[in-house]
Formats: sequence, structure tokens, C-alpha cells
Amino acid sequence: MARKRFTAEQIVSKLREAEVLLAQGEKMGVVCKRIAVTEQTYDRWRKEYGGLRLDQAKRLKSLEKENVRLKKLVADLSLDKQILEEAASGNF
Repeated sequence: MARKRFTAEQIVSKLREAEVLLAQGEKMGVVCKRIAVTEQTYDRWRKEYGGLRLDQAKRLKSLEKENVRLKKLVADLSLDKQILEEAASGNF
């Protein structure tokens, strides 16, 4: 089954829609069918995006993306440093 990717804005709007439906007395299964996600996905989204506004969700995603980029950069620099240390010690 193909995996759908939702943007942070879509996730926040689906969570708000689900909250409204739950407040109206709908059952969790019906709510999840209406917003077209599984209960596990809903729980994961609620845990991650629970109290966020739309602009905060966008900011969170951009920070996560930048964090991944910086981690890759640190890994590359650490590898370069290790190579230079080995070359400087004469163990090649």
C-alpha cells in the first residue's frame, strides 16, 4: 500500500477536524475514517503536533529538516578529522 505524506499544515487541520468530531460525540474509529488515517497515525500525530498552531508546525518541520542537515555535516567533519589524525600519526 502506498504511503501518503501529509504536510504539517494538513496534519494540524486534520487534528482540528478530529477534535471537533470527537467533541460532537463521534467514536474514534469513525473519526479516523473521516480524516482518512489509522488510529495509530492519529495518536502519533496528536503526540507530535497536539497543541501546535499552524505556524508552529511549519517551524517544527523546518527545524527538524535543518537538524538532519547539521547532523550529516557533523558526521562528515568528524570523519575528515579522523582521517587527518590517522594521516598525521603516520599509520597509513
